[in-house]
Amino acid sequence: IMVCYDNSKSAQEALKLSIQHATKLNAKVFLVTSLIGGSKDSVEDNKTAESHLDYGKSLLEKENISCETRLLIRGLESGEDLVKFANENEIDEIIIGIQRTSKVGKLLFGSTAQHVILEARCPVVTVK
Repeated sequence: IMVCYDNSKSAQEALKLSIQHATKLNAKVFLVTSLIGGSKDSVEDNKTAESHLDYGKSLLEKENISCETRLLIRGLESGEDLVKFANENEIDEIIIGIQRTSKVGKLLFGSTAQHVILEARCPVVTVK
């Protein structure tokens, strides 16, 4: 199970759902955050993302769920990076938090969740 995790409220809900799924399926969980890298992301952003991933991992480990964290900095847009990671690691299920965005907002800025939903080869579960 892959959880797209950035410590937002919706990502925390995705983490809670992953605990339920992983427990029932005896599955391993990958907590994954994607940053573009280069000049767009500062060292502080990387440290913050790593801290969030470590926190999420600690919650999974308290539930005795096998977990790995990954901070992806590969120069790709987040949606593309997450789908690529899922394909590379033969992920069976992706859980991603969503936030309400207007149609105009999605048109102008795109949507990581929308890209993952449309492009992933495995089932994608969304939570608010």
